[in-house]
Amino acid sequence: MGEISFGPRGQYQSIPVVSGESYHIQNLNVSYDITDNFSLAGGYFGTFIGYEVISPVGNFNYSTSYLFTNGPFQNAGVKATFTFSPAASLMVGVFNDDWNVYTATSRINTVGAQLMLSPVKGWTAYLNVLSGPASGTLLDLTTAYQITDAFKLGLNAANKTGNGLPNYKGVAIYPNVTVAKGVALGLRGEYFKFSAAGSEATTAVTFTANIKSGPLTFIPEVRLDNNSAGPFTDSNGAATKSASQFLLAAVYAF
Repeated sequence: MGEISFGPRGQYQSIPVVSGESYHIQNLNVSYDITDNFSLAGGYFGTFIGYEVISPVGNFNYSTSYLFTNGPFQNAGVKATFTFSPAASLMVGVFNDDWNVYTATSRINTVGAQLMLSPVKGWTAYLNVLSGPASGTLLDLTTAYQITDAFKLGLNAANKTGNGLPNYKGVAIYPNVTVAKGVALGLRGEYFKFSAAGSEATTAVTFTANIKSGPLTFIPEVRLDNNSAGPFTDSNGAATKSASQFLLAAVYAF
């Protein structure tokens, strides 16, 4: 499997960001099914951590959460997955200690695991862990429940500790409802806080609509962020505690 992104959004997925580089490898890996229940894979993977994914095709919201932005985008390494039943599976692997890096000089000394459970029809939960001496330890819970054919509720909670990258904790909730054929409305409510002394929590609410026409999806979105420390800037460049934005995205999948 190979996947490449182009443009500034792809460029800023790489660490460190390389000025003038307009592309980024999102996935480059190979997998093999040893048996019907056991598979091996190696290479560069979109991360298994978190509710949101790196491709906008896989997300309901177009903008991304603070949990997504501060967690890993990709992990390079090798992993094995054993499927116990349709309701349970376990993945374990070893990965680059540095997140989002596909160079061969990085250390392969981070341990990762994902336990998938589906206790009832329509409800899936993922318990994730990623731990290494340079990047620290990240514990993550991702779950989604299709309560009815029209209503889905998702949740993501994470806690990052250890050395290296900034530590943080946060939780995001994702309710969305289908209101007509090809039209769905959703909300993302998020609480996020860096663990450093003096850091203030950020709250963000994102209202999103998905309007589908065949393979094309229009995504109008309104986002409101607030942090009492004033990390945002207004139109004059002055610090402010709140920020708002409206965007209209079009995503075509083929």
